[in-house]
Amino acid sequence: MPTAPSQAAGTTRTSLHGHHESVLRSHSWRTAANSAGYLLGSLEPGMRILDVVCGPGTITADLAELVPDGHVTGLERAPGVLGQARATAAERGLANTGFTVGDVHALPFPDGTFCVVHAHQVLQHVADPVRALREMRRVTRPGGLIAARDADYAAMTWYPPSQGLDDWLNLYRRVARAGGGEPDAGRRLKSWALAAGLTDITATSSTWTFSAPEERRWWSGLWADRTVLSSYAALAVDGGHATRERLEAAAGAWRDWGARDDGWFAVLHGEIL
Repeated sequence: MPTAPSQAAGTTRTSLHGHHESVLRSHSWRTAANSAGYLLGSLEPGMRILDVVCGPGTITADLAELVPDGHVTGLERAPGVLGQARATAAERGLANTGFTVGDVHALPFPDGTFCVVHAHQVLQHVADPVRALREMRRVTRPGGLIAARDADYAAMTWYPPSQGLDDWLNLYRRVARAGGGEPDAGRRLKSWALAAGLTDITATSSTWTFSAPEERRWWSGLWADRTVLSSYAALAVDGGHATRERLEAAAGAWRDWGARDDGWFAVLHGEIL
């Protein structure tokens, strides 16, 4: 049976956000329903699924519940967060999950291992999304499915207008690209999939929307904290893109928006299946 290729140099990059609590606060909120709805109608009870960069494992656990006769493997580059993922699965009594460390550019599995390979908010962060998709295709069995969903930062929109959030978005996109990522990944997914040799591609989109008071508090609070406390802040300052004062101003803009009764924020995502 074919084995996975060894990891090549230069294909990984420093995580933009890391695993600060403000980042995991967002990742732990994600479910299969709010983050993988475009995939759910294609799942069957006995499928073997790979969840690439599974984070704290909330989507992984949801997928496992939907394939009770199958198995879901969660893969992460950062071994530290896998403890939380395993705990999530254990709390739900899921025996059909497993977790491992690996890199999407060189997946540690033989060819044709999985029925479905799923990646949520992954390709925007990787050094070579086309290579990543080729690897995802390699470990997918013939006739299987590759599912990817990514935000598109340039397409994010909000009300009321905020120069502070405009500045935040421009800075975020610059820092992300300096680190080797592509923050406007959503619109590029179909193009990357074609370049990777994928066929029969269905390209769709969906949104997260935050407007109710509790939604605004949660979304603005995690982004305010992420802007000044996560590894993004160090990359922005150390890379010469911003001062600490500019980051604090951006965090303040997030808090100001979150306090507005008329606040509304939408995050567009591209999807391929």
